Amino acid sequence: MSTATAPAAAATKPGTRSTALAITGFGVLSGAGIGPEALAAALAAPATPVDVSEMFEEELPRNEAHALVDFKVRDHLGRKGTSFFDRSTSLGMVACKEALADSDLEIDDDNRARIGITLGTTAGSAKSTSDYSKDTFIQDRPYLVNPLLFPNAVMNCAAGQSGIKFGLQGPNATIAGGPMAMLNVLRYTRNLINCGYADALLAGAVEEFSPQESWAVHYAQSVYGGDAAPGEGAAVFVVENAEAVRAAGRTPDAEVLSVEVGVFDPPGPDGEFSRGLGLCISRALERAGVTAADITTVATAANGMTLLDEAEERAIGAIVGEGAQRLRVKEATGEAFSASGAFQLAALLARHRAEPARDGELSLITTRSAEGAAGAAVVRGWSRAGGDHG
Repeated sequence: MSTATAPAAAATKPGTRSTALAITGFGVLSGAGIGPEALAAALAAPATPVDVSEMFEEELPRNEAHALVDFKVRDHLGRKGTSFFDRSTSLGMVACKEALADSDLEIDDDNRARIGITLGTTAGSAKSTSDYSKDTFIQDRPYLVNPLLFPNAVMNCAAGQSGIKFGLQGPNATIAGGPMAMLNVLRYTRNLINCGYADALLAGAVEEFSPQESWAVHYAQSVYGGDAAPGEGAAVFVVENAEAVRAAGRTPDAEVLSVEVGVFDPPGPDGEFSRGLGLCISRALERAGVTAADITTVATAANGMTLLDEAEERAIGAIVGEGAQRLRVKEATGEAFSASGAFQLAALLARHRAEPARDGELSLITTRSAEGAAGAAVVRGWSRAGGDHG
């Protein structure tokens, strides 16, 4: 296992500064509701989890979650072709639709081959995989195992269906990263754009609420503590090259200035993980060309799991200090695994939409996993009220 004392193996080297990414629109669905306004309101006054006892026949470890209980994909995409979509695919596709509608990016036959999708996940739809696998054991094969359900059991279903639905012919990728999914998606997106494989990407992450996810949260809390309710949703961002956006006379909602990740010893009393995350934060600041004093807000991954939260906060405190506001997004969205990092980014952008006085502020996103993965990203955001996007 690499540690913070072996930086060459533990995290990406700064090297030459990468070209900044511009976010020109985004869509978000969370337990708080649909759209940035709902998320901004939940951040200001976190709502309590809702009753989910009637959503599934299977037993749940608890009957509350930050879930979209009344969500129906046909209300957003119509009935045609959506009958067999699972919840993960449905959430991801609607988030893509919302992101495209929110952006000024025009898609036509001349550019659709240069526009693609990168979605993060934990393992696709755990419920679909579990249910389909169960059918292969309890039903008569092959006749009573529904073949129409098989695509939902494949991890890249949401990205694939979204590409088909919106006619995007560029790169189509699914990245399984769990809590690290969104930062890994941003790094992959940066590489695709900077290497010339795409001009724009729908980049985001999705996680559905299900009995499987609820039990996963429950068992994680039995080891690490905490009582955060499970969550679900998706957030997708239209990401382009920042220089190209400005050259076209367009203005971004935000810039992703840097993303740094690493793998270290798991959080523990020796403090190695905190030093590793601190290394990622320092490198993210260096690559972005800013200092710790420039950071006004840190969107953390805090979820009530004391060992992980304290290790994360030690790293933030050591590099950024106590002056930057901590934005604990999971208080509003619950523990949503792969979608949580996307919610952190969406939360920062939603606050910019709601508070024009924050135009130009620099924020930091931090995340971590119980196994020792860690990462940080630096983001500058604006409202759409005429702020300086130069």
